[in-house]
Amino acid sequence: MASTSDIKKGLCIIYNNDTYKVIEFQHVKPGKGPAFVRTKLKSLTSGKVVDNTFSAGHKIEEVRVETRKYQYLYPEGDMYHFMNVVDYNQITLPKETIDAVELLKEGEVVTVIVRASDEIPLAVDMPASVVLEVTHTEPGVKGNTATNATKPATVETGARVNVPLFINEGDLIKVETIKGSYMERVKA
Repeated sequence: MASTSDIKKGLCIIYNNDTYKVIEFQHVKPGKGPAFVRTKLKSLTSGKVVDNTFSAGHKIEEVRVETRKYQYLYPEGDMYHFMNVVDYNQITLPKETIDAVELLKEGEVVTVIVRASDEIPLAVDMPASVVLEVTHTEPGVKGNTATNATKPATVETGARVNVPLFINEGDLIKVETIKGSYMERVKA
């Protein structure tokens, strides 16, 4: 058993008879009253995000997990196929377990969180950023690099990302997977 002082980002716990991953937390020590921990928890079975507040010293049941590298192969309906990069075993996971699925391209290496006790995959963590090719956007205008104006662009995975006006079709861009936002243009 762990306590609230052990809470950190990425910790997997049992809460309300379900497995949750801590995606945000904040230790709060008010001037009056006992300390507590505000958390944002994501269900690893349904993908639902809930806010919860634990009082200081509250006991939580920690889930032992392992992370493994898998390469994304292809989609099949709402199921996604991955291959372990070490032993080449393949697994199929539902869409709900994958963060930023719209930015996932074939061949991308992701981290799969596996419950150690029974080897069941719980969630897929995308890399912090991905490099994608812009497949459709309005033409860029020379000289529009000084403003912060943006335009919509469609990338190779089908996702829509707001990009600066100087980005053209065929350009490679780096996209932050957490927010799904443009970071920078990448030289080929």
